[in-house]
Amino acid sequence: MQVQRAPVRDFRSDTVTRPSPAMRRAMAQAEVGDDVFGDDPTAIRLEQRAAELLGKPAALFVPSGTMANLIAFLVHCRPGEEAIVEQRSHVLLSEQGGAARFAGVQLRALAGDARGVMAPRAVAAALRGGPDVPPLARLHNPRTALVVLENTHNFCGGTVQPLEVIRATAAAVRPRGVRVHLDGARLPNACVASGIPLAAWAEPCDSVAISLCKGLGAPAGSVLAGEQEFIAEARRARKALGGGMRQLGVLAAAGLLALAPESFAQLATDHAHARLLAEGLAALPGLEVDLGAVQTNIVFVRHAAGRAAEQALAAALAAEGIGCVPVGELGLRFVTHRDVGRADVEAAIAAVRAWTAEQPPGPT
Repeated sequence: MQVQRAPVRDFRSDTVTRPSPAMRRAMAQAEVGDDVFGDDPTAIRLEQRAAELLGKPAALFVPSGTMANLIAFLVHCRPGEEAIVEQRSHVLLSEQGGAARFAGVQLRALAGDARGVMAPRAVAAALRGGPDVPPLARLHNPRTALVVLENTHNFCGGTVQPLEVIRATAAAVRPRGVRVHLDGARLPNACVASGIPLAAWAEPCDSVAISLCKGLGAPAGSVLAGEQEFIAEARRARKALGGGMRQLGVLAAAGLLALAPESFAQLATDHAHARLLAEGLAALPGLEVDLGAVQTNIVFVRHAAGRAAEQALAAALAAEGIGCVPVGELGLRFVTHRDVGRADVEAAIAAVRAWTAEQPPGPT
């Protein structure tokens, strides 16, 4: 089997970040126990720190953000119930239907606006199975148990969901017995972009997950936070899913550094690089970039000639050692992170400029 090599300048995702030298030292020196027995001291410190930052009573380390979201479905919902999600959300498009496959939960997609924001009134109107619903409808309809929000919104370009909308959504659904889970894989980016602390974003939600291995740079893992009872059930679900690891402190040590202020400060640089990249690409002939959507570290680029041209551009960049990802009708996705600097951004712009200069002129 041929070994696939990573691009030299890798804009495919912020998941490609490599642990810093400080993280590698911390991992090598980590004090460990057995996390399934509950006695790994470094894992305990990480979970306590995550709970503190998110303003929740408890938190749990999980191997991935996908598992964090699946655990939320397993704990908040019963089989046969439904969860409302935005139609371009990660849980709907990129988690293999895990909610249905493993939790027996139906996902009901609502259309958000151009930035992926669902109107609280529309979410409330879509709830099914509550006590105010006619008995015959309750007999036939699945019960809505959960609303899942995503911040930042990946497939809308890393857009920040307004805090007032999250609060209004929670206020609208909670009287109906419906809970709110925040898929905050890139919530640290929203925090840095808005100046609003993590705990404020998490406060309206019953549970929240953030990734440690995207912009924050850890090699693996997410943390899931909520009430004590929720986390106790989440720990049981994690074990059933095969996520109960042993000497977890090796990864938790990197996670503690991922949650340090220096890691959050780096995100502001990533956002500045995304803006530089977006403006540079938007100025080139044939390329389309929604600059208003570039709020954090994700840039989507479309070509006026369509997908074939986008795929040809991606292939040309790959030949130059520059990685990006074609994402269907959304175009090409570039993600900035700590392992690509300003020089890498400028090189990417130059490579795209050279490619566009070689393309035949469009119809006049």
